Amino acid sequence: MSAIEVSSADASSTHRLAAALAKECRRGDCVLLRGDLGAGKTTFARGFIQALQSSPDEVVSPTFTLVQTYPARDGNTIWHFDLYRLKNADEVAEIGLDEALQDGITLIEWPELVQSQLPEDVLDVTIVMDGHPDRRRFTFTGSSRWQARLNTLKEKL
Repeated sequence: MSAIEVSSADASSTHRLAAALAKECRRGDCVLLRGDLGAGKTTFARGFIQALQSSPDEVVSPTFTLVQTYPARDGNTIWHFDLYRLKNADEVAEIGLDEALQDGITLIEWPELVQSQLPEDVLDVTIVMDGHPDRRRFTFTGSSRWQARLNTLKEKL
């Protein structure tokens, strides 16, 4: 497993970090967003999606809908899941996770419930508050398949 760690001073720099990662992603990629409530998972997802989407639609949190989809400029679909409210993994089949994993780029907030249903080659993004209300520390961990892209991401930052 390869990993890089990056700090973010505020929401704007979190958006830039997410956009840089988004440009390294392609169809079939799955990005897991981990962190406590308020850590910045949705802020990160918003920056990621805005960097790829084909039109400047508002990016909303799927906290209540569980999943939102967005068309990407390259013809892919960006799937954004928020699994916080799910009680068991069986509920995920109803909201299209299998389709998402094959059809486009998938972002999953609160992925712990479905860990066993995910492919091996996911990118894990752990977000931790870093001593100031706006600062965050991001740890990106991925399989060897992600190594080159993580290196490229680190060079861009």
